[in-house]
Amino acid sequence: MANTKSTSSALRALAVEYKSLQEEPVEGFCVKLVNEDNLFEWEVAIFGPPDTLYMGGCFKARMKFPTDYPYSPPSIRFLTKVWHPNVYENGDLCISILHPPVDDPQSGELPCERWNPTQNVRTILLSVISLLNEPNTFSPANVDASVMYRRWRESKGRDKEYENIIRKQAMAARAEAERDGMKVPLTLEDYCIKTQVKPNTSESQVEMTDFYDDDYDEDYDDPSDDSEYADEDDNDSGNGES
Repeated sequence: MANTKSTSSALRALAVEYKSLQEEPVEGFCVKLVNEDNLFEWEVAIFGPPDTLYMGGCFKARMKFPTDYPYSPPSIRFLTKVWHPNVYENGDLCISILHPPVDDPQSGELPCERWNPTQNVRTILLSVISLLNEPNTFSPANVDASVMYRRWRESKGRDKEYENIIRKQAMAARAEAERDGMKVPLTLEDYCIKTQVKPNTSESQVEMTDFYDDDYDEDYDDPSDDSEYADEDDNDSGNGES
């Protein structure tokens, strides 16, 4: 019974957030459902901020929400190759805001930096965009990328290895997005203009009231099952090396 109430509350919270992001998009990213009948899994497109190494890139990621959201954080996995100190080789993102609010002195994180139920998709993705350009190198998920980033920063850009990898990935990500018909912002003006929401069509329309059925979770598969990622994990660090 408790699980049913938890799932129902999560569905309501996610439905409200999704509807809000469709009606009032935020610069820097856009979202859509992976499957229109499942609010627990979102596909995200994160645009590289202007005047950064990631400028012009469109980095796709998958957000998976737990059934007790917003009391527990979602997870984020990049589908696009991202060479970054805080992204694991399989694409999983490591960021404080998505860590459960437990006391872990060894992590170097304060409890206030971790997840709390007042966070939402907007704050998460804006934090991710900030992290792209300002990595946390104190506890990196990708040690090699962290070392390379520090060399680039300490040399004030003279060491080009890190920069070259990121710019190459951004160009590849942009080309893939444009093949999919997505317009990627390339200037500050374009980046800051909110994306215009296309009129609902029979193909894209999602009826939010469909998600308010308290019996939803009777047929719901646990979103924590990562079996679908099995084919995506190829242990490629994303640095362009084979």
